Amino acid sequence: MRAMALNNYGTADELTETELPDPKVAPGEVLIRVRAAGVNPVDWKLASGGLDPVMEAGFPMIPGWDVAGVVEATGFDVPEYRVGDEVYGYIRKDWAQNGAYAELVSASVRMIAHKPLSLDWNQAAGVPLAALTALQSIDRVVPVSGETVLVHAAAGGVGSFGVQIARARGARVIGTASERNHEFLRSLGAEPVTYGEGLTERVRALAPEGVDAALDFVGEDAVEASLPLLEEPARLVSIADPSAAEHGGHYLWVRPDHDDLVELGRLADRGKLSVHVERAFPLSEAADAWRLNQEGRTRGKIVLTV
Repeated sequence: MRAMALNNYGTADELTETELPDPKVAPGEVLIRVRAAGVNPVDWKLASGGLDPVMEAGFPMIPGWDVAGVVEATGFDVPEYRVGDEVYGYIRKDWAQNGAYAELVSASVRMIAHKPLSLDWNQAAGVPLAALTALQSIDRVVPVSGETVLVHAAAGGVGSFGVQIARARGARVIGTASERNHEFLRSLGAEPVTYGEGLTERVRALAPEGVDAALDFVGEDAVEASLPLLEEPARLVSIADPSAAEHGGHYLWVRPDHDDLVELGRLADRGKLSVHVERAFPLSEAADAWRLNQEGRTRGKIVLTV
């Protein structure tokens, strides 16, 4: 099969197109013919060796944990899927080697679900990691109808899903973003504020009593800016700053979860979850997709088409 891979830890410059053996399919897994793969910052951070202290890696390494495609074959004891089923998923395995930047990838049934009917391949590939992160973050703070949620980096891949999921649960959402993304946030149902120095005061101008929950999807000073606005620090979640836990909040690392993917699919098919694909690259241009992603100014998602 054709794949984009690295022979050792490196940068986008070391990511090359190559021919590799088709993946084996273990019991409880399916083989997926990839139609699109999502690009996430963790892809190039993993490839650089950034996760080496906590995750085993094998080479050649094919990056990519987001996939949308068609079931090509099933392993033993897989009653959930048939050949030809359209699926999507967050296929993070216990070690880093056989990812979605390829024509074929194997995945456990616990990591995938049937693709939402309302989404095309590129949109579906942009959902799993980012939207699961947003959903699982929201499930930690459990906003209810009428509460106010502050979402940091609300125009990004994770943040834009966080806005929509919180709104679907009836929350009022205040979202931080650069001014060029304020209209985009309004289209998602959020009230935008500009990030940077003075953020706490700008949020308090919109919510004089503070906010009920805060979701940090960027790091930097988001935790520090959020704490004065919260009555309960336990309702703070960060995916970028471990100090959130030291203050009584949560530091979250997203997990693959079939049931959560099903919930996200239902939201999408009910018109409650849209996917903004900023740009789609062909698989062979994965290095250029990484360079764009590394700029950190993407609105929504970047994907690879296969």
